[in-house]
Amino acid sequence: MLTSILIATLVAASALAVASLRKVPEGQVYSVRRPGRSPRLLTAGTHLVLPLIDRVTHKIDLGGQVLRFEGGTVYWQVLEPEVVDEVIDEAPEMIRRNVVAALRDTATAHPADRRAAGTQLKHAVNGSLRARGMLVTRVELDAA
Repeated sequence: MLTSILIATLVAASALAVASLRKVPEGQVYSVRRPGRSPRLLTAGTHLVLPLIDRVTHKIDLGGQVLRFEGGTVYWQVLEPEVVDEVIDEAPEMIRRNVVAALRDTATAHPADRRAAGTQLKHAVNGSLRARGMLVTRVELDAA
């Protein structure tokens, strides 16, 4: 009887120890929230978290992201994870809206030169995205 209680306690303690370790891969940042505290960011490596109290809310990829939209492709990345954490869930839609709006505004500037139009779109969109911790690195427009 005492042996089974001791074994159960050791198994529970081992499970708790394993659950409290969080391994963050290279090129990612995890946002961890604890009730009553501001979020903290875990960088690449192994970290201790409190199971059932700390919650990983976002896994932010610091590498390049690809976003297709009607008319082309946008390549973007996260520069400041502490800033982008608040809007990471809406980031693809925010970028898509900004690119489509900028495309509408600059549609007649370079009708034949897709590369120049893409560069112009990139600069137009980055003006608003840099404040959100993101950067568009390239915009490729589809052939008309």
